[in-house]
Amino acid sequence: MTSDANEAGTRSADLAQIMRMIPHRYPFLLVDRVVDIRANENAVGIKNVTINEPFFQGHFPTEPVMPGVLIVEALAQTAGVLVVDSLGMIDEELLVYFMTIDNCRFRAKVVPGDVLQLHVQVTRSRGKVYKFAGQAKVNGKLAAEAEFSAMIIDKDDQRRGG
Repeated sequence: MTSDANEAGTRSADLAQIMRMIPHRYPFLLVDRVVDIRANENAVGIKNVTINEPFFQGHFPTEPVMPGVLIVEALAQTAGVLVVDSLGMIDEELLVYFMTIDNCRFRAKVVPGDVLQLHVQVTRSRGKVYKFAGQAKVNGKLAAEAEFSAMIIDKDDQRRGG
């Protein structure tokens, strides 16, 4: 499971725990920490955006901006941690696949030096399918938002064809 619950009854996951929950690795692991995990409800991921990110070499060399699609991916990775934590399935080698992305809007640039807060909330769950509402914020200002759904499966299900 994740670290001890705090006084508000929420949990958190550090980088080592995140890597035990979702399969993503450098350079595609886009969440450094997940805080305020409320099982089956919501969580907040943290991404420290640095100039060392490989995508900044080409997006854009003279004015680095985090690609919006990667912000949405970071929201989805945070949602994956929330689900794995909620199910108590750390170290279970689960995979998370996007199914839909709806109502996606980009509101502000995310640049090196920003701390991206990734707010995700479960809006519906049915079996292995979850729907989320996500907001990415920098200093409390909305940078991006989206609704998305994902399917959670274990690697054995994938080998058997789902």
